[in-house]
Amino acid sequence: MSIVQPLAYVPEGPQPLVLDAPAGAPFPTHALGPLRPAVEAVQTQTQAPVAIPAQSALAIASLAVQGFANVTALGGPSPLSLYCLTIARSGERKSSCDAKLMAALRTYERQQTATRRDEVQSWQNQHALWRGERETILNEAKRAKGENRVAAQADLAALGAEPAAPPMPDRTVTEPTFEGLTRKYIEGMPSLGIFSDEGGQFLGGYAMSADNRQKTLAALNDLWQGNPIRRTRQGDGSMTLFDRRLAIHLMAQPGVARPFLSDNTAVDTGFLARFLICEPPSTIGSRTHTASLPYPTGIADFEARLTAILGTPLPMDTETRELLPRELPLAADARDCLIRFANEVERQQAPGQPYAEITGTASKAAEQAARIAGVLTLFRDLNSPHVALADVARAVDLMRYYLGEALRLSQSATLSSGLAQAEKLRQWLVETWNHDEIVPRDIQKGGPTTALRQAPNVRKAIGTLVQYGWLAPLEAGTVIRGTARKEAYRVIRE
Repeated sequence: MSIVQPLAYVPEGPQPLVLDAPAGAPFPTHALGPLRPAVEAVQTQTQAPVAIPAQSALAIASLAVQGFANVTALGGPSPLSLYCLTIARSGERKSSCDAKLMAALRTYERQQTATRRDEVQSWQNQHALWRGERETILNEAKRAKGENRVAAQADLAALGAEPAAPPMPDRTVTEPTFEGLTRKYIEGMPSLGIFSDEGGQFLGGYAMSADNRQKTLAALNDLWQGNPIRRTRQGDGSMTLFDRRLAIHLMAQPGVARPFLSDNTAVDTGFLARFLICEPPSTIGSRTHTASLPYPTGIADFEARLTAILGTPLPMDTETRELLPRELPLAADARDCLIRFANEVERQQAPGQPYAEITGTASKAAEQAARIAGVLTLFRDLNSPHVALADVARAVDLMRYYLGEALRLSQSATLSSGLAQAEKLRQWLVETWNHDEIVPRDIQKGGPTTALRQAPNVRKAIGTLVQYGWLAPLEAGTVIRGTARKEAYRVIRE
């Protein structure tokens, strides 16, 4: 597998601090099963990298089916929720791809909103009658004594609980806070998705700010795992919501995504490891206009299937709206296939092996494959009794691709972090440092950031700037500001 390498220094002059990151592997469209026709149709229409509509289709399918079943992965039942992150620069037609595949979902949400208006009117009438009867009973109870008061209590019991408002029909949100998402689960559907073709709005928003990031990441990790949502707030009391599901698809430009990929909190909490991440090669510059294409059958079939699934009532408790998903087992040969893949990935996490750098992602690869296989299975047939070998084999092929992307992007993010520090030092040297020579101790004493006052970071940044031609090593013993120096550099400003 190719390793991300910095551009080699060309000695004609200082070079820009950029990465020469090799392109990723082609997306395995053959492994998309029932989603493939729609993905290929959207790619034909938009001429975008095929991974973009593929990510959209997988996330949308996950949102559609995640409330119906838990797949029996190797470690036990697992939700069918997928978290996807697609990295592509402006102009790659991310929004166009997403809009074509989300169209049926948006139509369904509009229709449900219209239906809910009628339901709300009916509920308001029922609630007004219930409130009137309750007030009458309470007023009579205040005046009653003895047996009459007992009778009033019986009347209250017979009146029943307050009529619940019809749930909000939205299935998707764009940039929720944890509190906002919790409110959605209380008032609306138990199966939701965070979908945004401008993922920077979420990654750079209030929910992911320094004060809220840890809380948000912990909550989203719990939802991926299928754990209850627990919230304790002064004034609101405690609240626990069981069996809710969440799918995520964020599309983000590289400048937004890369800092997130190297964020220590996102990495250390295992949040990034739960994402299926890709940054496909650009198609900008190779796209050409053609005559209008007929509306592809693949998209129409996808819309029809998605609409049918969305119109199928979710299995849930009518009072608490807790999901009651069934178990979706793997067929025996499908389970054997998944075990072989899990063992293969485990071996490749050993020191010196390819996945040693991405153990968080690799350790979840088998479970992710089971989830993908379950999504493909139920999108084809909600009543399927098990996951067949063919869908597990497809999911394994997809996970090999995502593991390759995770390794490539992890290496790129690590180098990007190092280059970012070197760039800060370069700017400081060129714009602020008032001498033509510098020694490492000068940087440690007054460097531009706290990180660049630590000896290991100073050493790495100096090495990068030497490689790119912004610092030139001087001979040992060169006198700098009246003192012979063992190590010193000349600053190149042009």
